[in-house]
Amino acid sequence: MARILLVDDEPSMREVLEIMLRREGHESVSAPGVEAAKQTLGAGTFDIVITDLRMPDGSGLDVLGAARQANPDAIVLVITAFATADTAIEAMKGGAYDYITKPFKIEQVRHVLRHAIEAQSLKNENRSLRQALVGRYGFRGIVGASPAMKRVFELIERIKDTRTNVLLTGESGTGKELVARAIHYNSVRKEGPFVAINCGAIPGTLLESELFGHAKGSFTGAVSDKAGLFEQASGGTLFLDEVSEIPVDLQVKLLRSIQERTIRAVGGTVDVEVDVRIVAATNRNLAVEVEAGRFRQDLYYRLNVVEIHLPPLRERKEDIPLLALHFLQKYTTAMGRPIRTISPAAMRALEGRSYPGNIRELENVIERAVVLEGGEAITPASLPPETAEPAVEKAAAGPGSALPEEGLDLEATLDAVEKKLLVNALERSNGNKSEAAKLLKLSFRSFRYRCAKYGL
Repeated sequence: MARILLVDDEPSMREVLEIMLRREGHESVSAPGVEAAKQTLGAGTFDIVITDLRMPDGSGLDVLGAARQANPDAIVLVITAFATADTAIEAMKGGAYDYITKPFKIEQVRHVLRHAIEAQSLKNENRSLRQALVGRYGFRGIVGASPAMKRVFELIERIKDTRTNVLLTGESGTGKELVARAIHYNSVRKEGPFVAINCGAIPGTLLESELFGHAKGSFTGAVSDKAGLFEQASGGTLFLDEVSEIPVDLQVKLLRSIQERTIRAVGGTVDVEVDVRIVAATNRNLAVEVEAGRFRQDLYYRLNVVEIHLPPLRERKEDIPLLALHFLQKYTTAMGRPIRTISPAAMRALEGRSYPGNIRELENVIERAVVLEGGEAITPASLPPETAEPAVEKAAAGPGSALPEEGLDLEATLDAVEKKLLVNALERSNGNKSEAAKLLKLSFRSFRYRCAKYGL
């Protein structure tokens, strides 16, 4: 349903259109002239305005201007009995969506109106998607309060609105693509496209075509012209992930495209201008790659105008609780689980893990815990055995083991010990539950109940 303002000095015309709009399920308000329309527009918001072009107290173009001023996204349809090329052009230049010539059939108005509503819905959907992207990939999407991450935020803020190429370095799983998106969606280029490519996932023979496009007939299978990613990203940002994997012979063409801001498709004869900001990422030391002759030095300097290093998670352990709770909210919302928090014992276990896979590994651990946890808080029992191991070892060390100074979550720790022993018994018995129950001196019924408790 749309909220529509009708502007026409003929009562019969307003009445006919109002009947049609009500039957279509829309809400309509009418005004008998330009001044009345301006007052109505100032008092409320309308999705669509349908206005006559010529009225005793002014022009429909005045209504058009007032409508766009009140709501820049409003769609305006102009109705006129005096349609000429000049009036049509003037109306369209003023921002009218379309114009309808009198006399008209109601079906014609209905058809134009439906297209206008579809256009409005698409515009609103695109805006919502863009806002979601900005929310997801803005600074709020990068979780961290450690000194190392604060330095990253400061660098992003300083370089985001420039055309400067950026090199993101760091181990796999440290969030390089997330930072690349944050740079784009917080910059003056955010209305343009963000195009990403993993240079290591595409064979070198195809990578040139992916980046620069190809002309029809340039190679077997090139049945039509194809625009490359440089051209698709024009006006926005091109993210070259794993840039160190680009073959040396292709690096020459990439360097030329960055320097000249032009590209030439494979098999093409014409240079095409492109306006692209490059954000590249690598988990290798490019300076070492340059010394080894695997990466061109001149390209390295073109890409590494500003370097942003993403520290591994083991060097920013104070961020683990923030990240863990962030992923907890993400997956409990996605899965509809009633888990509200992470128990102190589970959090200590998470903080004690080394995370060779960095943030990606922590996210995987939390997703797994959300799937397995049956209570309202993540416990060590829901964590991978190697993560819960420190808590289990402390609890299972024997009567002489000391209680940690900060205390511990006794129930969660006992659950973790119990689950570990159940798993060990099943492994030793090759999955035979009867044999596993005997190893733990439990009845089969009791053993089965305990396994169901932990989803084993």
